[in-house]
Amino acid sequence: MLSSAIMAEHVILSPEDIRRSLSRIAHEIVETNPTLNDLVLVGMRTRGVPLAARLAQRIADFEGRGVPVGALDIGLYRDDISYLDLKPQLKPTEIPTDIAGKRVVLVDDVLFTGRSIRAALDALIDFGRPQFIQLAVLVDRGHRELPIRADYVGKNIPTARQEDVQVFLEETDGRDAVVVLSTEP
Repeated sequence: MLSSAIMAEHVILSPEDIRRSLSRIAHEIVETNPTLNDLVLVGMRTRGVPLAARLAQRIADFEGRGVPVGALDIGLYRDDISYLDLKPQLKPTEIPTDIAGKRVVLVDDVLFTGRSIRAALDALIDFGRPQFIQLAVLVDRGHRELPIRADYVGKNIPTARQEDVQVFLEETDGRDAVVVLSTEP
């Protein structure tokens, strides 16, 4: 007999929680980088891009000036392309300025194994050698396979490895929420 599993959705971050987390991260970025000169935010496709734009807007709101925002596609830098026989759908990488010597904040939605971040680091270095790279994530769910940690975290969410953390953003999904999906028998 086949068992039917039901996916249970547990909301971890509401729209207001996401707003507060991004405001806090933006303040932390400004505190760590006392001058906005040479600071660039680069969002990882897909949901890191609108998160980077939101962070840049918050920085502009309380600092009175903006910072450049870019978009990074890591499709060709993934280490699991051949392993999973993936055919990545490439999207444009748009880096608005030369990042050589700049302070770059890489932005992503969920930090899990660290493999996507490793790929993003490789991709960024192909555009120049930044002074340094910091990492900002909305959610850190643990289970690292590589020695990577975020400098700025919206929320640490302990999860089981088989659970799925999904981030929904107004810009891409029509709503703001972070949910954990788990299988219930």
